[in-house]
Amino acid sequence: MSATPTIGVLALQGDTAEHLRVLGTLGVDAAPVLRPEDLDRVHGLVLPGGESTTMSKLAVRYELMEPLRKHIGEGMPAYGTCAGMIMLADRILDGAEGQQTVGGLDITVRRNAFGRQTESFEGPVDIDGLEGGPFDAVFIRAPWVEAVGADVRVLGQVAYGGRAGRIVAVRQGGLLATSFHPELTGDPRIHRLFVDMVKGQA
Repeated sequence: MSATPTIGVLALQGDTAEHLRVLGTLGVDAAPVLRPEDLDRVHGLVLPGGESTTMSKLAVRYELMEPLRKHIGEGMPAYGTCAGMIMLADRILDGAEGQQTVGGLDITVRRNAFGRQTESFEGPVDIDGLEGGPFDAVFIRAPWVEAVGADVRVLGQVAYGGRAGRIVAVRQGGLLATSFHPELTGDPRIHRLFVDMVKGQA
């Protein structure tokens, strides 16, 4: 890989432009991914927030689901935010009937776990290994992780609904996922972590 990797952002639906903008500030080439051949030109992939059922249906319609599974299964680094976390999860709770995922992350996610759009919130999250203090996270109709496999490292948790320890950030090898939307915060630290993962430096 060159010193300047190309990182794709899945452009089916959701916060594509916001992720492209943040990645562009970090000195990497950022490109939208909408067709299977686009995956051959990127070294890592961001799966953005949006609506996970719509994203899943469009991935099937555009014949992207199987190429996504192939590339991620073969080791392409990927970062999923909110709906993107759901897309990377091996298992979904409260998903739509027939909803498919790309998979790869040995986690069980609960869709819309933090409630409706009107219950969106913002709050600090301590992210394991992220320097600079807590991350000011934005949660919008967000999932949380109900269970993780043995190879999954929990990076961040929050208290919600009277219970501590709701898992909102995880990593498994080259796969990273957060329940929240770092692209909306002006804080590039998590994107920088993913860029370093793509470069093999984290």
